[in-house]
Amino acid sequence: MFERISTKIQGLVSLVWREVAKFGVVGGAAFVVDSAIYLWMLSGPMSDSPVKAKIVAGVVATLFSWVANRYWTFRHRRQANVARELVMFLVMNAIGLGIAAACVWVTKYILLLTDTTSVFIAGSVVGLVLGTIFRFFAYRFWVFGDRNIAPQLRPEPELVLATGSLTQVSGDAGDIFDAGSRRPDTDSMPRV
Repeated sequence: MFERISTKIQGLVSLVWREVAKFGVVGGAAFVVDSAIYLWMLSGPMSDSPVKAKIVAGVVATLFSWVANRYWTFRHRRQANVARELVMFLVMNAIGLGIAAACVWVTKYILLLTDTTSVFIAGSVVGLVLGTIFRFFAYRFWVFGDRNIAPQLRPEPELVLATGSLTQVSGDAGDIFDAGSRRPDTDSMPRV
């Protein structure tokens, strides 16, 4: 019994860890995209408008992040309704931005720390970390959640839970089976 529970926990940790790692890579790449576009626009087409340049860079980075998370990080969880998924992604990003802004607000108006370093740490360190944690779980459970998964994606999830038992973990985690469970017939399933 303990071996079975241990196997299930290992499979779940492996899946979540891979998603966290991919999410981090996408976030880092989105940061690079945002920064590169912002610096390019500041030195070129929008040199006289840094606010507009930052908005454009942020929008491009957000769209990049959605596409990368949709087709890589959470590819096995994509929604059938793409418009709903994109709207949910944008709403969750806005909430994440609100978390960072709230950290700045608390620092400035409650803690009464108004120096640049304190405000920067509140927004760009504490706010970024808290917002990122929120975004990961929001994307995983609401944006790219199991509800309304596109039917053609159902045959190959990285983690298949059937009647409360772990039946398969595919990918770099290897195959994990419970005693007595049978491997699904994947040869007859459509590939995406």
